[in-house]
Amino acid sequence: CSKGRLLCKSLMYLSGFAIRVRSASSNQCSDVLSSCFLKVWWIVSLPKNFNIIYCVSEKLHMECKAEMVTPLVTNPGHVCITDTNLYFQPLNGYPKPVVQITLQDVRRIYKRRHGLMPLGLEVFCTEDDLCSDIYLKFYEPQDRDDLYFYIATYLEHHVAERTAESYTLQWQRGHLSNYQYLLHLNNLADRSCNDLSQYPVFPWIINDYCSTELDLSNPGTFRDLSRPVGALNKERLERLLTRYQEMPEPKFMYGSHYSSPGYVLFYLVRIAPEYMLCLQNGRFDNADRMFNSIAETWKNCLDGATDFKEVGINSLKLDLGKRQGGQMVDDVELPPWARSPEDFLQKSKDALESNYVSEHLHEWIDLIFGYKQKGSDAVEAHNVFHPLTYEGGVDLNSIEDPDEKVAMLTQILEFGQTPKQLFVTPHPRRITPKLKTVTQACSPDDPTADSPGEESFEDLTEESKSLAWNNITKLQLQEQYKIHKEKSFSYVCLLIIKPDSTLKMFSKESKMLQRSISFSNMALSSCLLLPGDATVISSSWDNNVYFYSIAFARRQDTLMGHDDAVSKICWHDNRLYSASWDSTVKVWSGVPAEMTCTRRQQFDMLAELEHDVSVNTISLNAASTLLVSGTKEGTVNIWDLTTATILHQIPCHSGTVCDTAFSPDSRHVLSTGEDGCLNVIDVQTGMLISSLTSDETQRCFIWDGNSVLSGSQSGELLVWDLLGGKISERIQGHAGAVTCIWMNEQCSSIITGGEDRQIMFWKLQY
Repeated sequence: CSKGRLLCKSLMYLSGFAIRVRSASSNQCSDVLSSCFLKVWWIVSLPKNFNIIYCVSEKLHMECKAEMVTPLVTNPGHVCITDTNLYFQPLNGYPKPVVQITLQDVRRIYKRRHGLMPLGLEVFCTEDDLCSDIYLKFYEPQDRDDLYFYIATYLEHHVAERTAESYTLQWQRGHLSNYQYLLHLNNLADRSCNDLSQYPVFPWIINDYCSTELDLSNPGTFRDLSRPVGALNKERLERLLTRYQEMPEPKFMYGSHYSSPGYVLFYLVRIAPEYMLCLQNGRFDNADRMFNSIAETWKNCLDGATDFKEVGINSLKLDLGKRQGGQMVDDVELPPWARSPEDFLQKSKDALESNYVSEHLHEWIDLIFGYKQKGSDAVEAHNVFHPLTYEGGVDLNSIEDPDEKVAMLTQILEFGQTPKQLFVTPHPRRITPKLKTVTQACSPDDPTADSPGEESFEDLTEESKSLAWNNITKLQLQEQYKIHKEKSFSYVCLLIIKPDSTLKMFSKESKMLQRSISFSNMALSSCLLLPGDATVISSSWDNNVYFYSIAFARRQDTLMGHDDAVSKICWHDNRLYSASWDSTVKVWSGVPAEMTCTRRQQFDMLAELEHDVSVNTISLNAASTLLVSGTKEGTVNIWDLTTATILHQIPCHSGTVCDTAFSPDSRHVLSTGEDGCLNVIDVQTGMLISSLTSDETQRCFIWDGNSVLSGSQSGELLVWDLLGGKISERIQGHAGAVTCIWMNEQCSSIITGGEDRQIMFWKLQY
């Protein structure tokens, strides 16, 4: 209102303090001094005549010097954070006198490297946008970390910090597109649109820029994603390798980087010409070196001696000069298969999301963000760039000469920076639609491949299972029965075992206990009902495995195969797999589904899988070609049963591994431990791709690859959304720890057992 504006001006002239006046009602003129609808803002005096504005009702947490990073320019100023807002006031008042971000609007914050040093902080007020609301560079890492702490503390209940692995499972399962996944990886690797020296990097995908039609079903259409751009041309690579071998230390294969401010603006000159003019001292580059043609640019990347870059319309009608042939530089020349700019973009997007790229994108990720980025793997992959492009390549703080330090920082900022390394093991490949049948799930030499079978992703049974798991949160208790005087350990279907070595058989139909069997004077650990429902196998802490005939109501045989307690048993196709605290898993033959009572069986040990410590649990994949074991020291081991060799050893728990299981497609392993963690491991690479934490031990679980139903130490049943990284539902179950969960083949019924001596029958309601 006019009164407020007049009073503000008067106060500014008289006292040097500024008061900003804001009325809660724009239609009502109020007395400035008496109205309760006004907010008073102070300009706090700071050294060197610098001022920053914040509301007197806010609590100031910290303030320091910083720079706002924008393309090619870092703008010095002052930053402060209060209990409700983040403020930055640039010294030159650009882009505005005070940049204000309300903490309530913040959705994501990331620590960044700037000039390969841990000095940056980027703040986003949106969930998915690539461009942030502010990018700050600090002079001291501690200032950056302190500001991050204050924002993260405020956002603790609003935003969950994500890791690269947390997105990998979503991408593998098709819940993130290739484009979305690469955006997330760029973001996590410190790539930002505000920093042209670390601009987001994407791969060249298409190799064919001459045909009139783009055939995405032809592998020849695509670039080899397993090689860096500099290694795609064999003749050029041979020359580079010769130079590399003759070069003194530190050696590098490529003197220029695949991403630098010059390369970024090469592509963006028609969209952001002001940045090119800034970089080129007020002039555009030579017309023949401009981005004139998609095909020419790709050819130069393949053949040029110094062009190794990974990946506009002249809508502004800029005067970009004339080429040697006399033609004006105008719009970028599109390949013949592109009918228009929009068609080019759509076909490029289709190529990025094609089956070929989905099957091979992990190879490019290994080069740019993964284990082939540095070290001997990078040398073998011909992926070695100048040392100054890598984090840790030079310690700027150790350089005392200011001129040398500025020159080194300039070289780092202008000649490109390698992304932060996100993965140190081979990246898992994507599960594409082509791979979603059991017979096509892996290559012939891939041990994760299941045996030939039906297409399990397309039949009605799979549809019903999917429907059931989509409604797993609607689980309802139907019946419950108290069976043991002591706690129940585990069961298969309606077989229940207890620590006093007793095995009990319960009939759900008659709701009566039918049989009680005692095998030894030590506790039983697990039991199996073999196909045909004629034989029960039970393992014991007395080092033995017992075979019981239901038809003859007697113990039929005993396998004395271990030197310590048998912790878990599995059976498939006349083979028995036994895990023990003696640090072994043994594979036995000659265990038929139906055993006669006339003679004892001859058990032959086919393989012995040796571990360093006691084995607590094991599980088989659907085809019994793979076995996963969990130890008492928190290690998960994946074994190839066809060769009896270990594929991966992953120390991913801080205590005993309680339970393990393969996903239905054998692509992933889930493990739970005493540390309360649920860990998802990629079978092919052994990479830990997802880890969720609960506040208590999860003793057992069932899962479908995307969702998990686990039994907790407190007796609750927890439904986990692995792709969303959260607990979807908590269902009150037992009065003590849930020790076992079983689901029928149709996924319609669930039975749980617990230390409260109860068995509970659950139904899905949908």
